[in-house]
Amino acid sequence: MSLFSDPVPGPAPSSPAPPSAATASAAAAAGTWTLGDLTVNRIGFGAMRLAQTGAALVPDAVPRDRGQAVGVLRRAVELGVNHIDTAAFYFSPLRSANELINRALSPYPDDLVIATKVGQPRDPSGAWLPHARPEQLRGLVEENLRQLGRDHLDLVNLRVVGDGPVAERFGALAELRTAGLVRHLGLSNVRPHQLAEAQAVAPVVCVQNMYGLGVVPEQDPFVDLCREQGVAFVPFYAIAASGRQHGAPTGGEDPLLVEVARAHGASPAQVRIAWTLQRGPHVLAIPGTGDPAHLAANVAAGALRLSAEELVLLEALHRR
Repeated sequence: MSLFSDPVPGPAPSSPAPPSAATASAAAAAGTWTLGDLTVNRIGFGAMRLAQTGAALVPDAVPRDRGQAVGVLRRAVELGVNHIDTAAFYFSPLRSANELINRALSPYPDDLVIATKVGQPRDPSGAWLPHARPEQLRGLVEENLRQLGRDHLDLVNLRVVGDGPVAERFGALAELRTAGLVRHLGLSNVRPHQLAEAQAVAPVVCVQNMYGLGVVPEQDPFVDLCREQGVAFVPFYAIAASGRQHGAPTGGEDPLLVEVARAHGASPAQVRIAWTLQRGPHVLAIPGTGDPAHLAANVAAGALRLSAEELVLLEALHRR
């Protein structure tokens, strides 16, 4: 029995309904990008918040209602989301993001791209373990395959801790790509020299780093470098900012950001998403939530266009 099984099995999941043209256009409003040979809408969905309510990645997380999580995933696909970011270490007691995705969306739509990451696992209690050695990465990939119910993974990011060498670990994933278990490779939480090191081993289709409006502005040159090299840049914590896995801080937003949001009849979180997307056509947003209303708002932010004047104002806030 899986660690994350319900005590009483629920009804067998049904396949998600195909999106109508009206709803599917929502996630397409920001345009598309190609990850290797896989085309995705630039508004995606991050699964970190799916397995629990409150803080993620903590041992005592409160499991989210399974029906709510399944409903959010299916609604995301109805809205045209075809890029979901997940990981086997996204779990709480009774809940695993990967297995929720499997339950909600399998059999998977043909155009759905599921990206996961491996590198530093958590034990069943939720405690972080040491960074995986190269020979341990296959087991982590196979665990994602099992939980997701796939025979291959569309995209695997190597999650890196620290600024040390990555070639040996990335090479282990490249071998799994050659073997057909992985289609494309990316990097998470890395620096430019690590990207260059990995690119010497195998193609890198994306970099996933912490970034957003006022969030690690020193990443700006790296965002530009990725664009020059045709590598997708996928920010995490773009809304949560310094709140990280705990969610957005409750202390209130900057008045300037609130003013821009009000001018568009939008929320500050939507402006954050729109600002992120306007950093370049290669930037992919993966806001995550377990709330259906927040999901709809996040996807709708892909259609929000900030003026040149607003971008200048927000740039000052970004660098403050």
